[in-house]
Amino acid sequence: MKVTVKVPATTANIGPGFDCFGIALSIYNKITLEELVYPDKGLQVNIFSEDNEINSSIDSSIMTIPTDESSIVYKAVELLYNYVGQTPPALKINIEVNIPIAKGLGSSASVIVGGILAANKLLGDPADEAALLSIANEMEGHPDNITPAFLGGFNFSSAEEDGSIIYKKIDWPQKWKFVLYIPDYELATPISRSVLPEKISMQDAVFNLKRIAMFIEALHLQDADLMKYALNDRLHQVYRSRLIMGFDRIKQSLQELPNVLGTVISGAGPSLLVIYETDNNFEEIKSVLNSAWQEVGVKALVRNVDIDTRGAVII
Repeated sequence: MKVTVKVPATTANIGPGFDCFGIALSIYNKITLEELVYPDKGLQVNIFSEDNEINSSIDSSIMTIPTDESSIVYKAVELLYNYVGQTPPALKINIEVNIPIAKGLGSSASVIVGGILAANKLLGDPADEAALLSIANEMEGHPDNITPAFLGGFNFSSAEEDGSIIYKKIDWPQKWKFVLYIPDYELATPISRSVLPEKISMQDAVFNLKRIAMFIEALHLQDADLMKYALNDRLHQVYRSRLIMGFDRIKQSLQELPNVLGTVISGAGPSLLVIYETDNNFEEIKSVLNSAWQEVGVKALVRNVDIDTRGAVII
């Protein structure tokens, strides 16, 4: 039996929603599990990419991905099998990597979700949605990536002490679009988290609480002016922006364009997410971003992406 799962990239935090907000984006990894009835060797893991536009940004990263039992996909599969009291059979695992790695786009969450969903299908669907989310988050540790990768759309989520995931999926306005700015260097999540303070002031905490409330209300009302205020943050971006060359320059330049709602760090970075209204010119945003990276001497891919509303699907 063979199962293939297509899983979207994700962007987390989105300004004020640190470790809470997440959106699924229209870039995809594919995970295929195939049971080997007559294996000539043990576990087989194959890794490749078919997205020519971003191949240059992930080719070198692919070379570092393990192809043995330490593979993150195999570990996700093993976790699901252990959940039902079994061990994985001999498997062939194909990983089509199109989501840039260590760029703040949920690459690890996507393959974890893909591996777990594929394993669940091979086993006859013993785990329900709640269990699958919990198991995936046990391995990933970031429900703000796991949840949109699994369910699609915009979500806010929370991992509870009992391991369960509380979440809500909210409609995202169709007129609000995204541009990704993906630099050609990596920024590992542990490094990005290491610059965050252990304690914050009451003033900063209250600031973000206000922005989260504004964010949810701006979605409900499709209020662009309110969203411009809501996208500000004092918990993580002020610290992580120091690791992203040209961030302040880019953010300031894009604020001057009409109908740009805001620019935020995607996940742990270094990718940036620009949110804009439909009638704004993508080429104008792209020109500003290209000028910015040329000034700081960093090559980057600028890509228009859509929200993915379906999440992980078996194909």
